[in-house]
Amino acid sequence: MSNVEIVKGYIPGSIGRVAELHGTYYHENWDFTVFFEAKVATELSEFLTRYDEKRDGFWTASLRDRVEGSITIDGIHTEKEGAHLRWFIISDVLRGRGIGGRLIKEALNFCRSKGYKRVYLWTFEGLNAAKHLYEKNGFELVEQHKGMQWGTEVNEQRFELSLE
Repeated sequence: MSNVEIVKGYIPGSIGRVAELHGTYYHENWDFTVFFEAKVATELSEFLTRYDEKRDGFWTASLRDRVEGSITIDGIHTEKEGAHLRWFIISDVLRGRGIGGRLIKEALNFCRSKGYKRVYLWTFEGLNAAKHLYEKNGFELVEQHKGMQWGTEVNEQRFELSLE
Protein backbone atom coordinates (compact mmCIF):
# COMPACT_ATOMS: atom_id res chain seq x y z
CA MET A 1 0.00 0.00 0.00
CA SER A 2 1.85 3.02 -1.28
CA ASN A 3 -0.46 5.49 0.49
CA VAL A 4 0.74 4.28 3.90
CA GLU A 5 3.32 6.63 5.40
CA ILE A 6 5.98 5.23 7.72
CA VAL A 7 7.42 7.88 10.02
CA LYS A 8 10.34 7.52 12.42
CA GLY A 9 10.09 9.29 15.77
CA TYR A 10 7.33 10.53 17.99
CA ILE A 11 4.28 12.16 16.46
CA PRO A 12 1.54 13.78 18.58
CA GLY A 13 -1.16 11.30 19.55
CA SER A 14 0.94 8.22 18.81
CA ILE A 15 1.21 7.06 22.43
CA GLY A 16 -2.55 6.98 22.85
CA ARG A 17 -3.18 5.46 19.46
CA VAL A 18 -0.57 2.68 19.85
CA ALA A 19 -1.97 1.87 23.31
CA GLU A 20 -5.49 1.85 21.82
CA LEU A 21 -4.46 -0.53 19.03
CA HIS A 22 -2.93 -2.91 21.56
CA GLY A 23 -5.82 -2.64 24.02
CA THR A 24 -8.47 -3.23 21.38
CA TYR A 25 -6.76 -6.08 19.54
CA TYR A 26 -5.69 -8.01 22.61
CA HIS A 27 -9.04 -7.55 24.35
CA GLU A 28 -11.04 -8.69 21.32
CA ASN A 29 -8.78 -11.65 20.52
CA TRP A 30 -7.28 -12.71 23.86
CA ASP A 31 -9.57 -11.21 26.56
CA PHE A 32 -6.75 -9.04 27.92
CA THR A 33 -7.92 -6.44 30.42
CA VAL A 34 -7.20 -2.81 31.23
CA PHE A 35 -3.98 -4.03 32.89
CA PHE A 36 -2.42 -4.68 29.48
CA GLU A 37 -3.50 -1.46 27.77
CA ALA A 38 -2.33 0.57 30.78
CA LYS A 39 1.00 -1.30 30.76
CA VAL A 40 1.52 -0.48 27.07
CA ALA A 41 0.59 3.19 27.58
CA THR A 42 2.80 3.57 30.66
CA GLU A 43 5.85 1.77 29.27
CA LEU A 44 5.59 3.41 25.84
CA SER A 45 5.28 6.83 27.50
CA GLU A 46 8.34 6.13 29.64
CA PHE A 47 10.27 4.93 26.58
CA LEU A 48 9.42 7.98 24.46
CA THR A 49 10.30 10.31 27.35
CA ARG A 50 13.86 8.89 27.35
CA TYR A 51 13.97 8.30 23.59
CA ASP A 52 17.41 8.82 22.08
CA GLU A 53 17.43 8.75 18.29
CA LYS A 54 21.08 7.64 18.34
CA ARG A 55 20.18 4.31 19.97
CA ASP A 56 16.35 3.94 19.79
CA GLY A 57 13.79 3.70 17.03
CA PHE A 58 10.04 4.31 17.00
CA TRP A 59 8.14 4.00 13.74
CA THR A 60 4.46 4.45 13.01
CA ALA A 61 2.51 3.49 9.92
CA SER A 62 -0.23 5.98 9.09
CA LEU A 63 -3.05 5.91 6.60
CA ARG A 64 -4.73 9.28 5.94
CA ASP A 65 -2.91 10.80 8.95
CA ARG A 66 -4.18 8.12 11.36
CA VAL A 67 -1.70 5.80 13.08
CA GLU A 68 -2.54 2.24 12.09
CA GLY A 69 0.63 0.44 13.19
CA SER A 70 3.89 0.73 15.08
CA ILE A 71 7.18 -0.92 15.96
CA THR A 72 9.90 0.08 18.40
CA ILE A 73 13.56 -0.68 18.97
CA ASP A 74 14.62 0.04 22.54
CA GLY A 75 18.40 0.23 22.53
CA ILE A 76 19.05 1.17 26.16
CA HIS A 77 20.42 -2.28 27.13
CA THR A 78 21.88 -3.24 23.76
CA GLU A 79 25.37 -4.08 25.03
CA LYS A 80 24.23 -6.66 27.60
CA GLU A 81 20.89 -7.93 26.32
CA GLY A 82 20.55 -6.82 22.70
CA ALA A 83 18.13 -4.40 21.11
CA HIS A 84 14.56 -4.94 22.31
CA LEU A 85 11.87 -5.00 19.62
CA ARG A 86 8.60 -3.83 21.23
CA TRP A 87 5.07 -2.59 20.55
CA PHE A 88 4.72 -4.14 17.12
CA ILE A 89 1.10 -3.90 16.03
CA ILE A 90 -0.90 -3.45 12.85
CA SER A 91 -4.56 -2.40 12.84
CA ASP A 92 -7.29 -4.41 11.16
CA VAL A 93 -7.30 -1.74 8.43
CA LEU A 94 -3.74 -2.61 7.37
CA ARG A 95 -3.27 -6.19 8.59
CA GLY A 96 -2.31 -8.61 5.82
CA ARG A 97 -1.14 -5.89 3.41
CA GLY A 98 2.62 -6.06 3.88
CA ILE A 99 2.90 -3.13 6.28
CA GLY A 100 4.12 -5.32 9.15
CA GLY A 101 6.93 -6.57 6.94
CA ARG A 102 7.85 -3.00 6.02
CA LEU A 103 7.96 -1.98 9.70
CA ILE A 104 10.12 -4.96 10.68
CA LYS A 105 12.53 -4.20 7.84
CA GLU A 106 12.81 -0.56 9.00
CA ALA A 107 13.54 -1.67 12.55
CA LEU A 108 16.09 -4.31 11.56
CA ASN A 109 17.84 -2.00 9.09
CA PHE A 110 18.15 0.52 11.93
CA CYS A 111 19.70 -2.14 14.18
CA ARG A 112 22.16 -3.13 11.48
CA SER A 113 23.11 0.51 10.86
CA LYS A 114 23.87 0.88 14.58
CA GLY A 115 26.00 -2.25 14.64
CA TYR A 116 23.73 -4.03 17.12
CA LYS A 117 24.70 -7.66 17.52
CA ARG A 118 21.34 -9.09 18.63
CA VAL A 119 17.65 -8.20 18.57
CA TYR A 120 15.14 -9.89 20.86
CA LEU A 121 11.43 -9.70 21.58
CA TRP A 122 8.86 -11.20 23.90
CA THR A 123 5.57 -12.44 22.53
CA PHE A 124 3.29 -15.34 23.33
CA GLU A 125 2.13 -18.53 21.69
CA GLY A 126 -0.80 -18.15 19.33
CA LEU A 127 0.14 -14.93 17.53
CA ASN A 128 0.78 -16.86 14.34
CA ALA A 129 0.92 -14.01 11.81
CA ALA A 130 3.48 -12.14 13.91
CA LYS A 131 5.46 -15.35 14.51
CA HIS A 132 5.55 -15.92 10.76
CA LEU A 133 6.99 -12.42 10.20
CA TYR A 134 9.57 -12.89 12.94
CA GLU A 135 10.72 -16.23 11.57
CA LYS A 136 10.71 -14.94 7.98
CA ASN A 137 13.16 -12.26 9.14
CA GLY A 138 15.47 -14.76 10.86
CA PHE A 139 14.25 -14.69 14.47
CA GLU A 140 14.42 -17.97 16.36
CA LEU A 141 12.46 -19.11 19.40
CA VAL A 142 14.99 -19.41 22.25
CA GLU A 143 12.85 -19.58 25.39
CA GLN A 144 9.26 -20.18 26.46
CA HIS A 145 7.37 -20.56 29.70
CA LYS A 146 4.02 -19.81 31.30
CA GLY A 147 3.92 -16.24 32.54
CA MET A 148 1.76 -13.29 33.58
CA GLN A 149 3.65 -10.24 32.25
CA TRP A 150 0.67 -9.55 29.96
CA GLY A 151 -1.87 -9.57 32.83
CA THR A 152 -3.24 -12.96 31.75
CA GLU A 153 -1.47 -16.31 31.85
CA VAL A 154 -0.02 -17.18 28.46
CA ASN A 155 2.86 -19.24 27.11
CA GLU A 156 5.42 -16.44 26.82
CA GLN A 157 8.03 -16.76 24.10
CA ARG A 158 11.35 -15.03 23.57
CA PHE A 159 12.65 -14.76 20.01
CA GLU A 160 16.16 -13.64 19.09
CA LEU A 161 17.92 -12.63 15.93
CA SER A 162 21.71 -12.59 15.71
CA LEU A 163 23.03 -9.81 13.47
CA GLU A 164 26.67 -10.93 13.67
